[in-house]
Amino acid sequence: MAYIRGESRDQISLLPESLEDYVAANAVVRFIDRFVESLDLGELDFTRTQLAPTGRPPYAPDCLLRLFIYGYLHQHRSSRQLARQTRCNIELMWLLEKLTPEFKTIADFRKDNGAAIGRVVSQFRQFCREL
Repeated sequence: MAYIRGESRDQISLLPESLEDYVAANAVVRFIDRFVESLDLGELDFTRTQLAPTGRPPYAPDCLLRLFIYGYLHQHRSSRQLARQTRCNIELMWLLEKLTPEFKTIADFRKDNGAAIGRVVSQFRQFCREL
């Protein structure tokens, strides 16, 4: 009799698995995704909601907001913790569509949009209480 073993890490599969397969239908990240989709970030005074005509495009503010709400719910407060989670947490990979912003990008977003993030988190808490 042998032990139960997983697949070899070097095994190549014919069809790649989808992240969708790993995120449950009732996972909280799906709720966060729908909540952020319903917001108008321009009205909430988030920066960079309009793209500049030149330069490298920034991360979308709704993407980084999803990351902050996720971090708020799971007690990941620091930018470095959040950046690390984007590379190892499958639900977060699904939520951010496999984007992995660096900690400095995350920290700058928090600095530039602190008041707006606070308003959204309050709105999110109120919405959760109503449910």
